[in-house]
Amino acid sequence: MLPDYRSLDPALVAQLRQLKLGPLCDVLPERLAQARAKGMDPADFLAVILTDELERRRTNAASLRAAKAGLAPDMVLDQWDQHTAAQHDRTLLAELMTLKFVDRHEHVNILGPVGVGKTMIAHGLGHIASQRRLSVALYDSCKLFAQLKVGRVDGTHLATMRGLVSVDLLIVDDFALHPMDAAATVDFAEMVKERHRKRSMILTSNRDPSEWLGMMSEPLLAQSAVDRFSNAAHDLILEGPSYRANQKPRRTRP
Repeated sequence: MLPDYRSLDPALVAQLRQLKLGPLCDVLPERLAQARAKGMDPADFLAVILTDELERRRTNAASLRAAKAGLAPDMVLDQWDQHTAAQHDRTLLAELMTLKFVDRHEHVNILGPVGVGKTMIAHGLGHIASQRRLSVALYDSCKLFAQLKVGRVDGTHLATMRGLVSVDLLIVDDFALHPMDAAATVDFAEMVKERHRKRSMILTSNRDPSEWLGMMSEPLLAQSAVDRFSNAAHDLILEGPSYRANQKPRRTRP
């Protein structure tokens, strides 16, 4: 049984909490036992417990950024192969996971039929970006353009657009799933124009970019936006059956 913080001197516990190092109380007894068993140098011991605390803070900060971004906590790329049998370019996905495309202000276009894992990859890349202290925002396409439309009435449109164009990585899920009216087309064109060669975007879509124009109003704006985005984007194409078939409930045999 591992030692718990009750084995520590209460005065030490109070001092750690006063210094906002209270979480160390959970790991310190175990680390002390290891240090005594190994005859660890005090400086090495101090480095170990400070590393523990720094890692805890890094993990917590990344989790907070991911939650603020709207990323699902269980949609991480470590689980990718367990959740889908979709065929995809593994070399390209591995390169995207380095986030070099973000450094180069390039985009990612994740295409494929329903249920192959497009959303999961988008969330997974968002989590990697959050862990690297980048600002991320993920939106469902329909909800985003509905929010922007309401913003034209309640006065929040400009502030929302500023956030959309300034975040390091903007992820829009299920893009062009439904027809886009003139306001949505204008907003999309503005996002793409303002982020072009400045910041990165990830779009997921069931439709090929050649089909997007038919889903948008304002043909000239639509063509300009699609051209800008497509020619600055990596295309990750997923093919195969829906992984959701593997999640279908099964009867329990008596």
